[in-house]
Amino acid sequence: MADTITTATQSNQLLEKEPRVAVMGVSGYSGGELVRLLLHHPKLTTNPLLLGRSETNLHLGDLQPQLATADGLGDPIHPFSWDLLTEKGINLLFLATPHEQSREWVPEALARNIRVVDLSGAWRLQEAKNRDVYKLTDANPEEAAKIQTEAVFGAPELHAEAIAGARLVANPGCYSTSVILALAPLVKAGLLDLTHGIICDSKSGVSGAGKAATAKTHFMYAADNLSAYGVFSHRHTGELLEQLHLTEDQIQFTPHLLPIPRGILSTIYARLATPGTPEQIETAFRTFYAGRSMVRIHATPGLPQIQHIVRTNFCDIGFQLAKDGKRLVIVSCLDNLLKGAAGQAVQNMNLMVGWNESEGLL
Repeated sequence: MADTITTATQSNQLLEKEPRVAVMGVSGYSGGELVRLLLHHPKLTTNPLLLGRSETNLHLGDLQPQLATADGLGDPIHPFSWDLLTEKGINLLFLATPHEQSREWVPEALARNIRVVDLSGAWRLQEAKNRDVYKLTDANPEEAAKIQTEAVFGAPELHAEAIAGARLVANPGCYSTSVILALAPLVKAGLLDLTHGIICDSKSGVSGAGKAATAKTHFMYAADNLSAYGVFSHRHTGELLEQLHLTEDQIQFTPHLLPIPRGILSTIYARLATPGTPEQIETAFRTFYAGRSMVRIHATPGLPQIQHIVRTNFCDIGFQLAKDGKRLVIVSCLDNLLKGAAGQAVQNMNLMVGWNESEGLL
């Protein structure tokens, strides 16, 4: 590991002066979307350095044919090497890697003055009891614990200032993004009756399970079907608890698999602490998200739909309040591969570099 560690301030200044970006893990759905966004980003002056595990002579078109150039190739994919990152002057590394790999590599990246946006769940959770779901191990537990405390949960609408100065941004999960953005304004305003409990019924397209086929994601299982999974055990639950400052008794989250390629729709059931009005709820949302370009609030009674957010970086939120002024239904929609993964990662990069957070995303 590198012997010298530049201060976070110096590292940030270098990145803001000339961002040099690398992506590790370009073969998956999120990795492919991330590379696509970076290749077309209007403020990046150089293409991202593409990295993989294989020594084989591969190009982007081999793994992501939709991103191939006219010759059918695209940029080369280099075998991962810390020396190569140093040689190329990389100062921001995207990790679209398994949780265990991200947990291992982040300390080395930070020691080499490379800031990181990690798309895995390796660094999202501050509480060990929540992080246990990933069954992670650390070669140096003391160092990892220190890094964990400085990891910033990469929800720009909640933590923009901290993200801007962070060395390590832990990109949120797709399901958790849809639920957290739907509830954060109301929880912060103290409008919800938390003793009554919140029910989150979330449904995702098959791409949320990743590119590797499983018994439950192949066509014969997923097509013409709708199934619940991860009941009381889904790994995104800890993000809801930590970011919304709730207990397990106050929120229940159940994910479902939709027979569509991409998109998430979360229907959330809650009660108000005291009877309210639709105007009060809408004001809470619009006030909280004022100036945040990636969240769109629907005027009640309009509700979001997956078809309107697919292939965008928007999170659309709508609601309806019952006539009793207490029973509230919130609907939140986003693209799990963009606002739920790659798009949000670019949004975080923009903040870290000092650009408008929506740069390259509209």
